Amino acid sequence: MPSETQDTTNSLSNRASLVGFLAMCFVIVGLVGLFASFAAPLPLERAIARERTLDEAEAALSGPNPQAAIAALKDRLDDSAAALTPLPADAHAAIQAERVAMRARFLAESDAGATRMRWLIVIVTVMSAIFGVSITGFGRRK
Repeated sequence: MPSETQDTTNSLSNRASLVGFLAMCFVIVGLVGLFASFAAPLPLERAIARERTLDEAEAALSGPNPQAAIAALKDRLDDSAAALTPLPADAHAAIQAERVAMRARFLAESDAGATRMRWLIVIVTVMSAIFGVSITGFGRRK
């Protein structure tokens, strides 16, 4: 017959295996999420929409009233509107300069968002593993 010490050792060994399995499940899910965050271009849609709007602004320069056309695009230009209103003397150069500046802003926004997402995934993964360990009752005496 197994002794009480063997039962306790087997129980702790089984519980440790369960906790190890549970922790690995959370770690694998967390790592998958972490690596997936590298492929998540959050501000991409906004950058593409802004590019289209800047293209429309550039096309409006050849129209009859470019100032009014740019003013009509002001809401869609968002923070790019400040660089284009009032319309500068060399509007084509101003649009190109704003295009470069806008790309830099969206790149910085994308990097910051990705960093926040990675931290969120790491924190949630660790907290989930701690929660799982506490649910299994690892370390409690019978």
